[in-house]
Amino acid sequence: MNQFRHPGLSVKLGLVVLAIVAGALGIVYASVVPRLEDRLVADRLDELERTTPPVVTQFRKADPYDYDTLAGFFQANLGARVAVIRDLGNGARSNIGDSNDLRPDNIASDPVADKALRTGEIQTGEFDRNGDRAEVAVPLKSDTVILLSASLRDTLASVELVKRSLLISGVIALFVAWFAGSLAALRLTNRIHRLEVAAGRIAAGDFEHEVVDPVEDEVGDLATAFDRMRLRLAHLDRARREFIANASHELRTPLFSLGGFLELMSDEDVDPAVRKEFVDEMGSQVERLTKLATGLLDLTRLDAGQLAVEQTEVDVAESVRTVCEEFRAVAEAGEYALSAEVTGPALALADEQRVLQVARILVENATRHTPAGTSILVSASNQNGSIALSVADDGPGVPEADREHLFERFYRAGGGQASGSGLGLAIASELAGRMGGSIELASQPGATVFTLRLPQAGAVFTSKRSGGES
Repeated sequence: MNQFRHPGLSVKLGLVVLAIVAGALGIVYASVVPRLEDRLVADRLDELERTTPPVVTQFRKADPYDYDTLAGFFQANLGARVAVIRDLGNGARSNIGDSNDLRPDNIASDPVADKALRTGEIQTGEFDRNGDRAEVAVPLKSDTVILLSASLRDTLASVELVKRSLLISGVIALFVAWFAGSLAALRLTNRIHRLEVAAGRIAAGDFEHEVVDPVEDEVGDLATAFDRMRLRLAHLDRARREFIANASHELRTPLFSLGGFLELMSDEDVDPAVRKEFVDEMGSQVERLTKLATGLLDLTRLDAGQLAVEQTEVDVAESVRTVCEEFRAVAEAGEYALSAEVTGPALALADEQRVLQVARILVENATRHTPAGTSILVSASNQNGSIALSVADDGPGVPEADREHLFERFYRAGGGQASGSGLGLAIASELAGRMGGSIELASQPGATVFTLRLPQAGAVFTSKRSGGES
């Protein structure tokens, strides 16, 4: 069943072009044709007026009985009709000369001659006498005027020819404009339709087809923006799928382990020492689940913009001392040489709890991915107007292939002594960006340094998203 559809953009644009051209042609017609007609008539009147002086001179010298002969002479040589009109009183007129054209009824009603008789001055104008004519009336005596009259038929025929030419050309121009405008509009609407189809594919989850428009204009820029959106959505979709797969894997492993230990502990013959070992391992798995759940919650709140980040003055040197004290027992158990190096207050504009969280992540990362006996140095300093919290170790370093992906979610570099969730550095990078800072990595064998850079207290910053976002 066909449904009513509004006129397409191509039809609307074609009609707009048609209306613009029609308006332009109407303006040209209205401004050209009347002015042309007035100018041609005025030129004809000027031409008649220029011929009057010798005519009047000859009539003044001539005897009235010779007026008819003289009128015929001038009429034959000037290409204009010449008549002598006399006022007989009581509205009566008589004429000598152009008797075929100036009949008594026309003589009495000729406004140009009548006005010249009344005013005694030269008068010009148009008078319809068997077709339009241009007239010039020149007083000869107080009761007599000489009337020169020329036909305007050729002049007006030229005007009519211009009118017809303009109308015909206008109709052709309107058709061409409508056709060309419709073609251009159809081409534009086809390009927009391709963008519409591309948007539909993207909405349906198809991110494989590139959005391309070959023309460099606003629609081409829109296509480029669509393609950037497609790439961004494809990246987010991959990250979502990877996130779900990795989270499922990370949750399934400890849960499976806990289920196995519970099944083993249900056996009444389990040795108490073995039971204690099982309980300790179950505690480790619960701790792993807790960290994973906390990390996932933090990332979810970061993505939703619900994680509050305060901006206060924080002594990063004090944060370094606090974290080192917290990890002292862990370092001793793992035989790590953990130490702090601060030379005085290092005041940053940040969130104290988030600074501590990032510092814990960096120190824990160092203990997880370096062998026993590694030296770990945590320091705070003022570097080029920013506050730096650095965690340095003399371990084997981060492989070149891992550095680019190190701050991605669920990414875990190889070679570590213990496996983590792969969320720590991603969360640390996100938090650093929310505080107006960043995390930098410099690594080579025997010298690896993770540095949290924060704006110095008193500085103004703009919160940003940083490296580990996916």
